[in-house]
Amino acid sequence: MSDSDHYSRWATMPRSVSQVTEFEDCPYKAFLKRVKRVVPRPAAWSTHGTAFHSAAEAFEKSGRAMTAEQAVEVFQDEYSKGINRDLGEVNDPDQWMRANRGDGADDIEERFHKGTEQTRRYVEYVQDQAPVLWYVDGQPAIELYFMADFGGVKVRGYIDQVLKNKDDTNRVRDLKTGSTKSKFQLWVYEMALNQLYPDQETTNGDWYLAKEHRPTRPVKLGDANQDEITQRIVSMDEAVKGGDFPARPGFLCRFCDVSYACLFFRS
Repeated sequence: MSDSDHYSRWATMPRSVSQVTEFEDCPYKAFLKRVKRVVPRPAAWSTHGTAFHSAAEAFEKSGRAMTAEQAVEVFQDEYSKGINRDLGEVNDPDQWMRANRGDGADDIEERFHKGTEQTRRYVEYVQDQAPVLWYVDGQPAIELYFMADFGGVKVRGYIDQVLKNKDDTNRVRDLKTGSTKSKFQLWVYEMALNQLYPDQETTNGDWYLAKEHRPTRPVKLGDANQDEITQRIVSMDEAVKGGDFPARPGFLCRFCDVSYACLFFRS
């Protein structure tokens, strides 16, 4: 496909939280990824997060019958497959993205051990606290897909978990192996669920922090400016359709996985 084809597809596709936040960080970064199709540098933290999500999903979908060791096995298998895939693309781990200045191979090994412990602790947390999952059409709301309308813009995504509050309202939960948290993400999910399931009110959301083996305090939907949230999505969509992709060089450049192909990169 040509750049023109990639752009046409991007301009007409539904939006997502990750699209909006990536575009807000740097429109040119989004352009490089989605139009020029620059391949992002691998990052062990990404595989770490994906493998942890896979293990948590497998545990929950087993009806919580899976043991901690079985969940750990899922994490380790998924992590190993992801790392081996990325090594096939970029063989030198020192060329990968990483959060510290250490050796790339050490980062890969360290995250394997961290993710193993985080998976085990997640199972222990659920077994101890027994958070109640919401069920949709007889299925637990795990990796729940949605497609909703925000000011005429279609937004889609997958919600890690939807739980029941004690007052029978719903709570969205996002699983985090890193430290970055986005209220915008939770609020979009909450607004989408209320649009799609008006008979089952969603009132708040939280994050399960794998680093700390616990959930955060809830973020209330009532604290959100829903008009501003919708406008952020609409503005991003309009900018993409208008072909407006200015670079925003600065602090975030050092965490950019396509900086090697950027004309404006600041180290």
